[in-house]
Amino acid sequence: MRTMRLRIRHNGACHHYPVLPLQRPNFLQPFLKLTAINILSNLLVPIAGLLDMAFLGHLAEIRHLAGVALATVLFNYLYWTFGFLRMSTTGMTAQAVGRDDQSEMMLIGLRHSILALLLGMGIIIFQVPLRQLGFAILSATPEVEAAGQAFYNALIWGAPATLLNFVIIGWFLGRSQSRYVLMLTAINSIANVLLDYWLIVRSGWASTGAGLSTAMSQYLTLGGGLLILSQTVELKQVQFARLWDGSALSTLFTLNRDLMIRTLVLISTFAIFTNLGSSFGSIPLSANALLLQVVTLAAYFIDGIAFATETFAGLFRGQGNHNQLKQLVRLAGGASFLVGILFAIAFMTYPDWLFGQLTVHTQVLTYLKQYVFWLLPVLGFGSIAYMLDGYFLGLTQGKILRQAMMQSVLIGFVPLAVGAWYWQSNHWLWLALSLFMAMRSLSLGARLKHDLNE
Repeated sequence: MRTMRLRIRHNGACHHYPVLPLQRPNFLQPFLKLTAINILSNLLVPIAGLLDMAFLGHLAEIRHLAGVALATVLFNYLYWTFGFLRMSTTGMTAQAVGRDDQSEMMLIGLRHSILALLLGMGIIIFQVPLRQLGFAILSATPEVEAAGQAFYNALIWGAPATLLNFVIIGWFLGRSQSRYVLMLTAINSIANVLLDYWLIVRSGWASTGAGLSTAMSQYLTLGGGLLILSQTVELKQVQFARLWDGSALSTLFTLNRDLMIRTLVLISTFAIFTNLGSSFGSIPLSANALLLQVVTLAAYFIDGIAFATETFAGLFRGQGNHNQLKQLVRLAGGASFLVGILFAIAFMTYPDWLFGQLTVHTQVLTYLKQYVFWLLPVLGFGSIAYMLDGYFLGLTQGKILRQAMMQSVLIGFVPLAVGAWYWQSNHWLWLALSLFMAMRSLSLGARLKHDLNE
């Protein structure tokens, strides 16, 4: 490595001092490539969802759009709860790649696939009580509920494919094969849109058609994933005698249990935030929804960095490469924070134009501008929290993630959320969300410091 020299004149004399240049991580290019592909894959998901809603929104009866929106809340809870299948598969696979353990790498995929299939079949078997419980909690008019149940009854049959796709995508991410993730996401999105047009517009099946198109696109995606696996995986390398290894199964179930609890708490926090906002009136509810859309949009970009962090953290931990873990945290942390802050500044600087693309209601825009500055702490702290989530997922430290999430909710969110409800203050509500994100960053940051100094 070439050393630069700094020349400084002092009292007429010229002195030369060696200056060590900033070292660029040797994994920078693959990290940025993986991040870019992850972001593109993430962005395909909401685009397909928007087109779904557009087809339903052009039907004569609005109840179909409302019903699907209602049932989607239930499916978000259901599927996000099982998102641990993707997370744990990525981290464990990346560590196996780092150890160059080809057999264990494939056994991780097989174990998670068996678990996903069992859970998917369980959802189908218990679909009636799940539907009754879900729609009992969600309130709507009989017409809207009927449309929502029609969507549910069709979409529920895609549960096994959806959960298996979580595993396949997680496995590819763990192997840094995000190009396959992009291919599968594209298959899912394109198939969903084409099937929507056929079943909703051409066949007139309305909300039932929307559910069927989504379920069918999941099976098409699964078929694409299995085809890729058949061309890239050699089963002869698998030591099937280790499939039911007690220690490995115990690790799998413990990790997934912790991640499931962590995810449930996270989803519930945002649900409580939304429900509290609804008690303030329709305008605050609408304004909060638009601000959360910005948080969600930024998360699609930040998650691209977090997914790459997850992959490389697992790889470096498997290799026992402590120095590169430190470099990874600096690189991913800086990139995540920059993206979060830029999103916040953009919407704070041009609220009329940017939020004007999302709504034409001047009352909502006027009200919203009083709260747009809260994007700065939410996205600033949140960007670091998302990155640290990816780091500890790569290390398969589910217990740390679970404990940090519980602490953040109980200490950072709940007390101020209660105050927001008591004083009916939307500023207090956004302060609660900001402190929730800050606590996530601080609690995970403290564990990060301990991990890197060991």
